[in-house]
Amino acid sequence: MRPLLRRLLPALCSAAARALLARRAVPMALRPAEGAARAGVDARSAAPEHDGLENIQQKKIFKENMEKTQQSEEPCAADSVDSLMAEMPFVDTDIEDEHAMLATSELSIKKKRKRTTGREIEEGTERKKKKNKQCQPNYFISLPITNPKITGSIQAVQDAIVQKDQRLSKAMVRSGSLHVTMFVMHLSSEEEISIAVGALSDSKVFVDDLLKGKRVDLSFQGIDHFRNQVGFVNLAENDHTALLKEIAETMKKIFQEKGIMAGEERAFKPHLTFMKLSKSTELRKQVKKIDSSLYEDFKNHYFGDEILHRFDLCSMLKKKQPNGYYYCESSIVFGKSHEADLVKEALRRETQALLPRLNQIKELLTSPEIRTKISKELFEDRHNSNSKWKSCIDSESPNA
Repeated sequence: MRPLLRRLLPALCSAAARALLARRAVPMALRPAEGAARAGVDARSAAPEHDGLENIQQKKIFKENMEKTQQSEEPCAADSVDSLMAEMPFVDTDIEDEHAMLATSELSIKKKRKRTTGREIEEGTERKKKKNKQCQPNYFISLPITNPKITGSIQAVQDAIVQKDQRLSKAMVRSGSLHVTMFVMHLSSEEEISIAVGALSDSKVFVDDLLKGKRVDLSFQGIDHFRNQVGFVNLAENDHTALLKEIAETMKKIFQEKGIMAGEERAFKPHLTFMKLSKSTELRKQVKKIDSSLYEDFKNHYFGDEILHRFDLCSMLKKKQPNGYYYCESSIVFGKSHEADLVKEALRRETQALLPRLNQIKELLTSPEIRTKISKELFEDRHNSNSKWKSCIDSESPNA
């Protein structure tokens, strides 16, 4: 800034000096006329020599003023420039300081904006969280697991894990709640629940068409996990599993066509969850990850087969049934002879459970000692009965 002022100040000094001298010179030039006006009669009575003297004095003064004017037109000295600059109000201000102040001001404004923007972001995040909470899944389509062999095997795994880590008892899923989730959805009103029930009912025709009367056996084998937070039993990959995935996709589209936001972006991976840390908030503070070594012995264990026979529309939030299964809004079953198949399957399972006992009885009956003992007891019982009957007849007892 100083170099710029040094270039401008000589011109400013010259102009200021000319204006000052002109103001002084004009009254001096006008002084004879003013004197004549003030003197009046004195001017008319004055001697001629007086006029000549005044003219000489005026010329002398005018000459001195001209010399001063010429001197003032010379460039100002550096000291004069500095002294004039020192009198200026912005002499102590530097452009860098101005930029610094501007930057500070802008920074302050940015910080205010940032704080405001931060609040806006926080408010937006809170609104988004509320919106997400309102859209969180609260219903799902369930494939219930009813095979006692599967539920019993899972119970054995859970017991083995809890024996090694008692804290994980809170993470275990009850046998009555075991299921495979086909897809999830959010239903915010009774009207939407009614629409979902209708969509599930409409799905039956399409599912029956995909099944074409065939029985779907879902084979469960091996244990895996999701980020060490969820433990589940794998569904073996085969043609039946591929058909189950196709059924899930078909049903999901039917629900979406009804206006229900169903399903997730990620691909459907059918699995049977038996343990998850999210079941207990307190547990998640204590256990960050589930140690896979706890179920190492069951990594490749075969749990059994489940026959696909039913889909349920279940609530995640409503009170569960006494057996531990979820509150069910509606269900669909498959196959014309579904009930007969269920009866046959139940009889088969009961027979399998009784077979060990029957084999044990058979082995006992093949033993000679046991057979002799049984024969003796039967003979004695028969002999005693005949004797009592004969004695009654001989005595002609009225009771006979």
